[in-house]
Amino acid sequence: MKKIFLLSLALMCSPLVVNSQTRTGPTAQPATKKIETARRRAVTLPGSPPNVLLSPAMVTGELVFTSGQIGIDPKTGQIVQGGIAEQTEQVFRNLTAVLEAAGSSTEHILKATVFLADMADYSAMNDLYRAHFKGDPPARTTVQVARLPRDAKIEIEVVAILKKD
Repeated sequence: MKKIFLLSLALMCSPLVVNSQTRTGPTAQPATKKIETARRRAVTLPGSPPNVLLSPAMVTGELVFTSGQIGIDPKTGQIVQGGIAEQTEQVFRNLTAVLEAAGSSTEHILKATVFLADMADYSAMNDLYRAHFKGDPPARTTVQVARLPRDAKIEIEVVAILKKD
């Protein structure tokens, strides 16, 4: 009985497979579509040495995806002195530089992910974060993580759209 069921199922499906592969006429489409690989470009910051581990951002289509930015002062290569306020401000300076190099800006951010080393810093970070967005802020996720690179207090990555020319 099982064999009969499988055979009848195969016979019922086979015309559909054949028909989908043998379309003719003005609306005919090939049975398989060629999948085009999305074009992407790496963003580099002027004056920065090339980083073999990661790109500061990648652009594909109209979207910019940044790597996570921590509060490193690009002039010294060190985490800025101070607490969550100083690091958050440096993170936004770094994000601004990366987005501008990509052809975008903080005004074009669609989504942000904020990583905090300590959720007790949430309120202070939130006040500073809010000050960087006029109008509707981007969608955001904030999570506490066990540890960040260089023992940073905060890391932010974003997805933005490119500026219109």
